[in-house]
Order: sequence, then structure tokens, then C-alpha cells
Amino acid sequence: MENVDYIVLASYFLVLIGIGVWAYFRVRSSADFYTAGGNLPWWLSGISHHVSGYSGVVFVAYAAIAYTHGLTIYIWWAVGIAIAMIGTTFFIAPRWARLRSKTGIQSPTEYLLTRYNLPTQQVMAWSGVIVKLFDIGAKWAAIGILLNVFTGLSIGSGIAISGVVTLIYITIGGLWADVVNDLFSFIIQFVSGIIMFVVILQHLGDGMGGVVSMWDQLPAANSQPYNDPYTFGFSIGFMVIAFFSYSGGTWNLATRFISSSSGQVARKASMLSMILYLIWPFILFFPMFAAPIFFPDLEDPTQSYSLMAIEFLPAGITGLLLASLFSNTLSMVSSDANTISAVITRDIMPVFMKKIKGFSQSRMLAVARVTTFVFILITIIIAWNSSSFGGVIGLIITWFSALLGPISVPMILGLLPRFKHSDSTAALLSIFGGLTTFALFKLAFAVSYGWELSGPIITSLVIYVGYAYIVKKPVSEEVEELISSLNLDK
Repeated sequence: MENVDYIVLASYFLVLIGIGVWAYFRVRSSADFYTAGGNLPWWLSGISHHVSGYSGVVFVAYAAIAYTHGLTIYIWWAVGIAIAMIGTTFFIAPRWARLRSKTGIQSPTEYLLTRYNLPTQQVMAWSGVIVKLFDIGAKWAAIGILLNVFTGLSIGSGIAISGVVTLIYITIGGLWADVVNDLFSFIIQFVSGIIMFVVILQHLGDGMGGVVSMWDQLPAANSQPYNDPYTFGFSIGFMVIAFFSYSGGTWNLATRFISSSSGQVARKASMLSMILYLIWPFILFFPMFAAPIFFPDLEDPTQSYSLMAIEFLPAGITGLLLASLFSNTLSMVSSDANTISAVITRDIMPVFMKKIKGFSQSRMLAVARVTTFVFILITIIIAWNSSSFGGVIGLIITWFSALLGPISVPMILGLLPRFKHSDSTAALLSIFGGLTTFALFKLAFAVSYGWELSGPIITSLVIYVGYAYIVKKPVSEEVEELISSLNLDK
């Protein structure tokens, strides 16, 4: 990069520090730190939900899929998420906001104590924390790869730098720092993404017609909506996982709804995020689709987007693009860390430290910050060893997606009246059934990519839903009251 690119990147870091300092003075309690006091406006919550749904992984792992397989990544990933979020918007998002306003929860797993019981809550909390260690580790590895291509820094050094920056601003600023960074991240990403889109169109030489004519210069399979191993079945499996993930099975996304002031506000936030997923990713992916035309036969397709940016963007804009990629990843990682910290301090630590429930607001805030710091530190260590888990793509698509389903099924469906008869036994059976399926498919049986991804969540769904309709145990008055209270804002 040129000197001006480094200046742009350094300016972004200063903005991040400024956001952290600004947010620091807004945070007075753990409720402010974890849920912004329940005062997020719908447009900020919606943008934050959208930006928190992807990171530098899109420009590394998914860029590689766009390079090798073409349009299918937009179809099964972006369009799949948009379709899945229809259910999120109308059935799930409003219930998260009502849950906070009626029960005062600060973490997504806090309500599970009442909905099921303590052992079930602890299994889901611990499982989710472990899964997130892998997921966030992959995101650090992705930003390390991006920095390596743009600046020549070693991947380990890139992981360390990005980790330290996040450690500072999220530890002091909490959720407010996170969502404001999401807003700045989206603005930077929008500007740099449009510039990149226009520049690539100019080099294709056919104006806006290049959006269509480009495919004639690529392998025929690259223009197909489904390109093996990303088949229609794989797409359906991912869509099911996306529903549970973007409804709140991915806990940081649940926090965006929990932090909304009402169910109506949460629904509007979810709808905005859904629309953005349908439109914006195609513009982001377009340079990745075109990369084989300009860089044929790349040995490492994960570098395709970075190489396109270095080749075609003018000085200054390259730094802006890298800032947007950095911002995206730091935003998502800090969002995850904030929510995981809430789960640890609100749901896990009180089991081992009874006196923590009596801590003052200032002391709980200190505990929240220390927990966030330690969690991020552990994920950085995992990122340094990402190759042991199949690299970035292996961590994100296989490990995280497959393990997410079994944990999220009882969490999301537990909010709905239709499944009120599924108790703690149903929840535990569905979790362990899904995890067992994952282990069998990973270690004992050779199955297709689609089954490896969707098998665990299908198993969990069959067990959890089947239990609700077959066993039909009586529902306790406490659970009945909890679920019924989520039907309306008042």
C-alpha cells in the first residue's frame, strides 16, 4: 500500500478509539454495557444486526468460494439468509425485545433458567461459549490473511494487532461502542464497496452490461445458482441453520433485538437487516466473481479479493477498503465477545460464585470488562492455530455452522407457544442428539457436504419438535406465564 493508505487506516483506528471513549461515558451499569439500556433505535439495531452477521471472513473464505464456484455463494448465503429472516422478522425478533422489557434479561441464555432449568441452561451456555471460540478464532485468522496480503505483515502479527485494538475499545465501551462502530463500518464498507464495484465494471469494459456479460468469460458453472458441493440440498440446510442463527442462535444477533425498546422496534430492525442481505452482498461479491478473469489459476483463492483491490484501486481508496474490512471483522468479533461476556457473567459465574449476584453495579461492570478481555485473548490463541481445524473455511462453515444448530434449536423454539411442551428433557436430548450426529458424520461416516452441515440441526429439530407433539408433558405455570407474556408488547 501507499503512504496515504496507511494514513487512512491509522485515521480509522483513531475513530475507533474515539468511539470507545465516547461509549465509556455512556456506560454506568452492566445493563448499559450489555444491552445499551434497551434503548437502541431500530435503524441502528438493524444496521448493527446486518454488519454483525459477517466479517473479514466474507472477503477471505467466501471470496475463495466466489472465485472457484461463482454465483452460488450469493444464492445460498445472502439470499438464503434473507429468506430465513422472514421468519425471524415476524415470529422471533419481537419476542426477544419483550423478554428483556418484561424480565430484565441481559444475556440471551438468561431466560433459559426459567424456560427449562439450571442444568439445561448451563449445558447451552457452556456449549455456546465453546462454539464461539472457534467462530471468533476464524475471524481473527481471516483478518490476519487480509493484512498479510495488503501490508506484508505475518498472519500472526495481523491477528495480534487486530486483537489488541478490539481488546481496548470493546472492553471500555461495551455494546454502545460496538453498535456505533457497526454504523461507521457500514458507511465505510458502502463507500469502498461502491467504488470497487464501479472500478471493476470499468475494467470489464461493458458498462453496467458487464454485470451480465462478465459470466461469458467465466466457467459455465460459475453462473449457476448451485455449483457442487454447494447444491440445492446444501442451500436448504444452510437456510434452516440461518433461520436459527440470525434469529438469535448466534447470541450477538439476539442482543440486537434484546436491546430494542419494544417488539415493534425489533421487528423493524430485523426487516432492515433482511433487506440489506438481499441487496448489498451482490455488490460486495461482484469483484470476487470477476477475479478469475483478471487473476486466473490462483494457487490461494482466499487472496483473490485482496489482490483485486491492490491491482485496481487508487492510492487512498485501498486504505479505505482495508479499513472497511478491518472494521467489519472487529465489529463482529467485539459484538460476539460482548454477548459471550454477558452469558459468562450473568449465567455461568453465578453458579460457581453465589456472591456475585450481590455485587454493586460498578463491581459488576468491572467483572464484565475483565471477562470480555479474557475471552478475546483466548480466541486470539485459537486463531494462531486455525490450521489445525481446517483453516478459515473449515472453522466457519463446518465447525461453527454444524455445531450452532443443536444449541440454537431449543433456544429459539423455546420462545414460541407451539413448543411449550418441549421441556428440559427435550432440550438436552435435542442438543446431544445433534452433537452426536455431527461427531458421527465427522469421524465415522463419509457423507456429502450438505449432510455434514445440516444433519446435526435436522436431528435436533426432529427430537425437539417430536417431543412437543408426542410426549406433551404438562407445562408449569411459570413457563406458561413466561411464554404468554411474549405475545404482545403490553
